[in-house]
Amino acid sequence: MDKNIFQPYEDEIQALEEEIRLLTEKYEDIRQESTFFSDEEILKAIKSFQRETWEETKGEASPSELKAELESLETDLSFLMKFTGFHFTSHSKKTLEKTRNRTLQKHRLSGKCHSLPFQVEFQLLEMQDNEKVSAVVSDLSIIMESREDSNVSKFVSSTEERGDLLTFFRSLSTYAEWYEHRRCTFLHFK
Repeated sequence: MDKNIFQPYEDEIQALEEEIRLLTEKYEDIRQESTFFSDEEILKAIKSFQRETWEETKGEASPSELKAELESLETDLSFLMKFTGFHFTSHSKKTLEKTRNRTLQKHRLSGKCHSLPFQVEFQLLEMQDNEKVSAVVSDLSIIMESREDSNVSKFVSSTEERGDLLTFFRSLSTYAEWYEHRRCTFLHFK
């Protein structure tokens, strides 16, 4: 009988212990990511940023000029979203490994292309050799509602196998545009 009285408290304690464990892992990940850079590199980056900011603000742009530039950027972004059909809703990046000439990051993107939602996860390995930088996509995972079209599932599977991210975005843009045209046409006839 006494055991039943304490059960909700024990469950709450276990839940809190699990939350503490997850937060500790997250803290360790963040701490590990920040230790990839030495104090010297951090100070150099801060000084470089301050120098760039100072050079940019020498002219002291007025608030009206900044507002006009912001409106111009918003117009450009709106145009690109209409032109490509892509609207990204979230992006996360986690550095898994960083050395002097090699960086491995895990990316997660989600959004919509026209009316089709998608989520893409991949690892990006960037290698720097002298002045040449190369990037390789691996572990590509695409989550997409294939709706009633089995060809989309086949396409997604083959794209994941090849790790061809550029082909995925190009093909998704075209497919989603025509999917939207078909949907509107069928709605018209209903």
